[in-house]
Amino acid sequence: MISQPIIQSSETRGKGISMKDGIQQSSNEIIVFLDGDIDPYPEGTIKNLTHPLINNEADFVKGAFARNAGRVTELVAKPLLNILFPGLAHFSQPLSGMIAGKKSYFKKIEFFNDYGADIGILIDMYLMKARVKEMNIGYIENKSKPWEALGKMSKEVSRAIISKAQGEPSSGLTEEEVISLEAINREMNKVLKEELSVFHKMAIFDMDDTILKGRFIDQCAKAFGFYPQLEDLRETEKDPIILTKRIGLMLRGRTMDDLLNVVSHMEMISDVKEVVKELKQKKYLVGIISSSYTLITNYIKHNIGADFSLAYNLEFREGKTTGEVNLPSYFFGSPDSICGHSVCKTNALQYACEKYNVLPKNCLVIGDSKDDRCMVAHAGTGVAFCTEDEVLEKVAAKSIKEKNFESLLTMI
Repeated sequence: MISQPIIQSSETRGKGISMKDGIQQSSNEIIVFLDGDIDPYPEGTIKNLTHPLINNEADFVKGAFARNAGRVTELVAKPLLNILFPGLAHFSQPLSGMIAGKKSYFKKIEFFNDYGADIGILIDMYLMKARVKEMNIGYIENKSKPWEALGKMSKEVSRAIISKAQGEPSSGLTEEEVISLEAINREMNKVLKEELSVFHKMAIFDMDDTILKGRFIDQCAKAFGFYPQLEDLRETEKDPIILTKRIGLMLRGRTMDDLLNVVSHMEMISDVKEVVKELKQKKYLVGIISSSYTLITNYIKHNIGADFSLAYNLEFREGKTTGEVNLPSYFFGSPDSICGHSVCKTNALQYACEKYNVLPKNCLVIGDSKDDRCMVAHAGTGVAFCTEDEVLEKVAAKSIKEKNFESLLTMI
């Protein structure tokens, strides 16, 4: 005799708590749990799950189904079970939410209230020496979790397995097993990062003569009366690092207000705010990479609605610049650099790609001068903006001749 199903809505949030609530309300010895996001289930699903229980062949049944195993199952659950609970390593789908079991066993379970609930039940049944059986219930259409949910799912599944293992007196890990766990974690993070990066996009703007109509340091030189010295220095000093340092000394003693007053009077490309807004609506992360100063790039970042800026650090003490300029480490090359320059905007671009998990091929980079050549060349879509530099024009995938950014939106 098969009793009528009881449909109950749990007042509490969380899978584990809701399952425990349902078990307490149930009056039957055999209880079936099914995932609510599958429709339809194969014919005979409940019969297949309960048959071993009714015939007293099992105390707990785990449903399996015809579908490629999930990503967290293959990357996290199975490797961890193989190390910590090898007796469960043969289960094809240990995270399946289609289960059936005896109430007398379910009442002894310590439920996790997250993605670890199902694997926690399986482990507890195993540790109670319950007779556990996996039954194939046929083919189902089960939507994969979105990539952004996999990190949370992986963490909670890992926590459940390791937490259960730590409760066992004989579960002390050997050094070799610890190394294996670390390798699993690294591979999982690597795969998730690679898969997620496919969906991420980024637009990078140079600032001087790109966002701004003019160069910030030139305007400072005119405002503070050192323009002739600046021109002479550019003619004589060819080392870009020394040039940067010596230009910084020309600003010594100037206040933050002095510098912000200069940039606030500089004109920007008229449609930059609208284009940045449109890029962000199209799920682009928008940043500024500049050889100017963070005080200024951050001002522009906030003004146009960009997400971040990377630039040189002009040192201030008691509100006035000391004239010292520090180059952040992300501008310097490393063994992993994609360009061969010791100091380059491309290194900063690569840093931004790694920080925000974006592939270089998914980057739109806009620049105007020779300093932008490498960064533009390494971008998926490099754009030369109103440039007079012939080399930049050649390495760029696209070119904009008019002083507006509207055409960027047709390139993405």
